[in-house]
Amino acid sequence: MELETLIAECTAYDYKVTLEEKKPKSWLKSVSAFANGSGGSLFFGVDNGGNVQGLDDVQHVCEAISSRIRDYMDPLPEVEMIPHIIADKLHILQLKVKTGSYTPYYYVGDGQRVAFVRVGDESMPASAEQMMRLVLKGTNRTYDSLHTDYKAEDYSFTILTNTFKKRTNQEWDKKYLLSFGLVSSTGNLTNAGALFADDSPLSQSRLYCTRWDGKEKGDAINDAEFTGNVLMLLREAMNFVKSNTKRGWEKLPDGRKNKPEYAERAVLEAMVNHFIHRDYTVMGGEVHLDIYDDRLVVTSPGGMYNGMLIQNLDIADVSSERRNPILANVMAQLDYMEKRGSGLTRICNETKALNGYKDELKPMFKSTPTQFQTTIYASSEEPEIEDVPKDVPKELSERQNIILDLIKENPLVTIPEMSLKTGVVARTVKRDIEYLQAKGVIVRKGGRKEGHWKILKNVGMR
Repeated sequence: MELETLIAECTAYDYKVTLEEKKPKSWLKSVSAFANGSGGSLFFGVDNGGNVQGLDDVQHVCEAISSRIRDYMDPLPEVEMIPHIIADKLHILQLKVKTGSYTPYYYVGDGQRVAFVRVGDESMPASAEQMMRLVLKGTNRTYDSLHTDYKAEDYSFTILTNTFKKRTNQEWDKKYLLSFGLVSSTGNLTNAGALFADDSPLSQSRLYCTRWDGKEKGDAINDAEFTGNVLMLLREAMNFVKSNTKRGWEKLPDGRKNKPEYAERAVLEAMVNHFIHRDYTVMGGEVHLDIYDDRLVVTSPGGMYNGMLIQNLDIADVSSERRNPILANVMAQLDYMEKRGSGLTRICNETKALNGYKDELKPMFKSTPTQFQTTIYASSEEPEIEDVPKDVPKELSERQNIILDLIKENPLVTIPEMSLKTGVVARTVKRDIEYLQAKGVIVRKGGRKEGHWKILKNVGMR
């Protein structure tokens, strides 16, 4: 048996040339980290360079390990000790630690009680956020199922109600709030319910969008920031992509058709995945949508829920383990995703169906212990561009159409009122207003206080 063969079977591993009986923390921190994570193995009798030195008395090492685990670990992790003979002469011991079901697993000694987690190839003390995740895992609960102090009666669900009607062609029933797990039996919002409330009180439910000038981060052409209801964030993400990607014109016998850089369904799947599977316990975290000249990148806090790295897996075989099952279930009810968890495959298939697709444009997925990233590359096809009068705007976003509807209903409508109706900050509304004015769709008549809006043309309106 070769050491490389043994290591290939491990998710993570550490080398220990000897067992430090008087300094058990030096190796028990790895036992704690492996039990709190995806499991792993410690190899005793191997130095830090991976060179096999061997052990003189494997039986004594086994007994000492068992004793130290009983004395210094709480709760007791499930371990297996496996002796190996390397190169037919050197004895080593593999301490195999299985993924724990009763996290967190603590090292208790020296007046300390510390839970460790794996960060790269090191075992580090868990942060407050990581401790919360370990406690949730150990009690078989999820963040989105936790009850909050927010009373459901103080919040409205208009966005959820309208989205449900539009996407399912069914009437919304208030009892769904309880059956979907958005409200507790005591009338309090769960964290999932707080994410779907019109005025979501969860500050970490945020989206940052940036259109960069070029293929790297540098000067920003456009940017926007949104906070609140997860369905509103999804809508704004799609609007931002639509407004900040190039489109050519495909000539048809009876008109012209948009030829997009990205498959809309692929982008939608990516955004839904990131909003559903992100780690909401990261209080300072948010979903980032970055658009470059050649690609679109979505990044969210929280790696794979099972601790594995997506880039090391075949996405066709990735099982659907959901960090936020209530959130995922509601999105499935709204027909934004499939319950069998085929989102990554669909992103690839939808992108592959675009004209101009090449193998090197296959979407890429990358994860670390702290984040997940999806990269979708733009179609390489350069469509024939037909001259279009500069005063004719491209297809308007859904939010810009809502603004036009508001103006039609009330030409005296103010920007703060538009902000309230659209669910975005006033700065974003002003940017849309400036775009509509620049394209000659609307004009402001009169002063700021006593003036009114006037729609000049219907080109580009729905």
